[in-house]
Amino acid sequence: MPEYAATSGRQRIDWVDAAKGLCIIMVVMMHSTIGVELAAGREGFMHWVVAFARPFRMPDFFLISGLFLGLTIDRGWLRYIDRKVVHFAYFYVLWLTIQFVFKAPGIAAEEGWGGALRAYLTAYVEPFGTLWFIYLLPVFFIVTRLLRPVPVWVIFIGAAVLEALPVHTGSVILDEFCGRYVYFFAGYAFAAHVFSFAAWVRQRPAAFLALCLGWAALHTFLVFTPAPASLASWLQPDPGNSGATGGFSELPLISLLLGLAGAGLVVGVAALVSLLRPMRWLVWLGEHSIVVYLAFFLPMAATRVFLLKTGLIENIGLVSLIVTFAGVTGPVILYGLVQWLGYGRFLFERPSWARLEQQAARSAPVAAE
Repeated sequence: MPEYAATSGRQRIDWVDAAKGLCIIMVVMMHSTIGVELAAGREGFMHWVVAFARPFRMPDFFLISGLFLGLTIDRGWLRYIDRKVVHFAYFYVLWLTIQFVFKAPGIAAEEGWGGALRAYLTAYVEPFGTLWFIYLLPVFFIVTRLLRPVPVWVIFIGAAVLEALPVHTGSVILDEFCGRYVYFFAGYAFAAHVFSFAAWVRQRPAAFLALCLGWAALHTFLVFTPAPASLASWLQPDPGNSGATGGFSELPLISLLLGLAGAGLVVGVAALVSLLRPMRWLVWLGEHSIVVYLAFFLPMAATRVFLLKTGLIENIGLVSLIVTFAGVTGPVILYGLVQWLGYGRFLFERPSWARLEQQAARSAPVAAE
């Protein structure tokens, strides 16, 4: 709790970055594995790893994203919108356009260039592909700011009910909002408790590891034990075929509890591994997680196509693992080149013209005159 209370907006905490690093690896792993398996028409051992991580993969990412909101939520609206909306909007528009440069020819081949243009414009209403996370985050930030006067437990219970409902509207924004907001809000509302838990783990690692063993056994059982057919309509939606098994883990309340428990376990693991010097790379990766999130699609897709076309490796699980590695390391290499050459920093750093605060500061003297 003291660690959270003493944190400023610019100060970084190693275990938080380590948790982000773990999350971004799991996200790349999911997209890589599902992509390989769909292209190959068969499954590998990574399929089961992805399925195991599904209940807590995105819940933890959203919980971590809400951790520091309490330190900034009362800032002026201009600064808040700049940091919490425009920041992500800039990267969304930029990388949406970059992705379309690569994907538009394929869309045009099936639907014509008019169809490609419609798909691009539609992506401003319905998030495109892997970019839905940074599209949804600003929505969470604005909603949470507007709900500030409402008691915490009212919002949390309401968000938990939304997560429990089998929402299948077909809209990525609506479906993912209902399924994910409770975790983001929990990170914001209970941040002090999350930090206290991380501190407890560092003080009692043996007790935490014993807790992990019990959790892993129960988690595995609930994920891979099929739910009764009579409850099929209550299973949580699975956008993008992200590793659903039809198990008990996808039922209301169980999915929420597994999401929160899994997110807590990731926090605990991050709190421990961030103390290990050989694992400092994970902390760095989490600090630059947006770099990986924005750019992993290209090295991931290129490596997948190369390996499947050439048939160099027959084991689909191993192919998925290599594609995951490429998806994580490719953006890091690109980022390193950008920093070394000094060109292309706009890909990962928001330029001054895209910052509301700086534009307002520049126009203030003119307005005063």
